[in-house]
Amino acid sequence: MAPRKLAAGNWKMNGTLAALDQLDGMAAAAEGASCDVLICPPALLIHPMIARVGAGDLLIGGQDCHAATQGAHTGEIAAAQLRDAGATHVILGHSERRADHGETDALVRAKAQAAHQAGLVAVICLGETEAQRDAGATLDVIATQLAGSVPDGATAANTVIAYEPVWAIGTGRTPTTAQIAEVHALLRERLTARLEDGADVALLYGGSVKPTNAAEIFAIAHVNGALVGGASLKAADFVPIITALDAA
Repeated sequence: MAPRKLAAGNWKMNGTLAALDQLDGMAAAAEGASCDVLICPPALLIHPMIARVGAGDLLIGGQDCHAATQGAHTGEIAAAQLRDAGATHVILGHSERRADHGETDALVRAKAQAAHQAGLVAVICLGETEAQRDAGATLDVIATQLAGSVPDGATAANTVIAYEPVWAIGTGRTPTTAQIAEVHALLRERLTARLEDGADVALLYGGSVKPTNAAEIFAIAHVNGALVGGASLKAADFVPIITALDAA
């Protein structure tokens, strides 16, 4: 078994019902592709998206979930509620959540456990800041985040790891292929050592992935797909990325 390739789009706090028109082209590209295709919109759009794409190959996921199954947590969403709405995946530990909401590795791990319990695939995000990169601490930071954020019950079936260098997200800057390869090699080594099927866990790269650089990124060893931000909002931008991954 090899890692299943995945093109994942994180819409962040973007999109309205009018944006659902973009799904048609994405769904067509996903149909019969050798890779999985996932869109993670704001929570209010999950159900309308699923209603639009039906039972096709385009997957829909959430952008976060609470560690608790239910309770007095105003404004939060439980993993089981995402699953009930039809979501298959949930993004956890994104750098924006870690920075804006103070999310720790321990909290991300608890959320991933909740996601697994609800039957969701947890897309766990890791990444270093520019200061950490410049200090030569990248591999230490990534190894620490990986060890602390991934629960013991993780498997290739319920967990995806996304490496997103914080300094490259939405900035137009992209690490060199050697820098990406170095981190992904570390992730594969640590996952293989820790998990029984760690060699099969999908590893995504995220950080200013565009149609113009997608093929080069997907040619890097241990890169099994991408977590895409702005370029996933429009079919004209996301479909070429899906096509590049399908051909990789």
